[in-house]
Amino acid sequence: MKILILGAGRVGESVAESLVSERNDITVVDTDPARLRELQDRLDLRTVVGNGIQPSVLREAGVEDTDLLIACAPLDETNLVACKVAHEMFSVPTTIARVRSPEFEDGNPLLEKKGFAVDKVICPEESVTDYIRKLIEYPEALQVLEFAHGLVSLIAVRAVAGGPLVQHSLAEIPQLIPGAEMRIVAIYRQDKALTDIDGSTRIEAGDEVFVLAATADIRTVLGALRKMDRPVRRIMVAGGGKVGLRLARQIHADYQLKIIEPVHARCEYLATQLPAEVLVLHGDSTDEELLGDENVHEMDLFIALTSDDEDNIMSCLLAKRLGARRVIGVINRAAYADLVQGTAIDIAIAPSHTVIGELLAYVRRGDVEAVHSLRRGAAEALEAIVRGNAKTCRMAERRVDELDLPPGAQIGAIVRGLHLADGSEAENAKPRVIIAHHDTTILPNDHVIIFVPRKRMVREVEKLFQVAATFF
Repeated sequence: MKILILGAGRVGESVAESLVSERNDITVVDTDPARLRELQDRLDLRTVVGNGIQPSVLREAGVEDTDLLIACAPLDETNLVACKVAHEMFSVPTTIARVRSPEFEDGNPLLEKKGFAVDKVICPEESVTDYIRKLIEYPEALQVLEFAHGLVSLIAVRAVAGGPLVQHSLAEIPQLIPGAEMRIVAIYRQDKALTDIDGSTRIEAGDEVFVLAATADIRTVLGALRKMDRPVRRIMVAGGGKVGLRLARQIHADYQLKIIEPVHARCEYLATQLPAEVLVLHGDSTDEELLGDENVHEMDLFIALTSDDEDNIMSCLLAKRLGARRVIGVINRAAYADLVQGTAIDIAIAPSHTVIGELLAYVRRGDVEAVHSLRRGAAEALEAIVRGNAKTCRMAERRVDELDLPPGAQIGAIVRGLHLADGSEAENAKPRVIIAHHDTTILPNDHVIIFVPRKRMVREVEKLFQVAATFF
């Protein structure tokens, strides 16, 4: 696929790095030649210096035969105009815009073809906020990702000694946990994936386990792998920027919340935007005395959301040492996030990874509904709709054990009844979540959720969903 990326900032760089590894033809446009040189030195892609809203610059970048435009420049206005120009002047089939303003959400008439012609809006700040909210709701999990309109969830959890399933084989799960169906799609032991998972595979303490289950059964699944933590009630947030304020607005009604912000003017603004019960503190989140005075040891969760990676790392380490039960840090540099993940910092979130999946759904072949990047981009979970029939699609009307899946790839769940044969969503539907087994038959219009342990396998999986008139 030929992809044009406008903007070589943190989001543009991470998008380019992810997509170029899949042998896409990538061109990046930015006004900063030094940034583009650095990017071109590291990645196999083409760069063009210039303003991406100018037709001449887009033409030089090869927009005339581009399949996908991703506009992720710093300014919303630039991204919206670039999508409009690409659609109107060059008939680019698909346009995606990074837009921070909540005024422009998916479904807004202004984004339709007669407006700015944006097919998909992405907002990294919103993606990070949603990601963190799930971790607050399920404090035992390392990751919680939703599929099929929220009916199915993929959770990553660290198994601990004492969990009902620990030291038991996968074949014993139905007897040990009869109240909820689940499918373990991957196990990472000492940071390496176990190959050939089957009924005899045992779960050990310390394993990172990826489980697919109906969202309604998540708590039962978590309780099967580790002792349930007490619910989160008290939260301290370091950083009152865009993400900090967005998160505070969403959670203040359900939790006791404190926000530490170093800029006095920003503190005053936060105080006007949040209710009085939210305590806004002017100070440095790496100040041990401040954290101690504010009883960080009583916090169920400490979340570092400043724009400085080093401050986030240091404040998380300090909060943990002072007694905070759980700490989460947002870390923009992927190398830093990889370095601190699994240390005293319970969860390190790289914002770029939270938004990649939204873009990959437009890059994947077939009728792909959702994609989530896992294990810092090494693995992937995707949801796709089965179209056609047994004569035109390798997936339709076949049992799971009849499919030619790549080694390690696992079909975890199927959702039936969300779509009709013509592709439209079923009205008044009562969809059914089916945990996949070897003898489960996949039918047309099923939503199938697959775990892929290595990204290089994705192309093989995509072929299973593609519909061809001459399949036989």
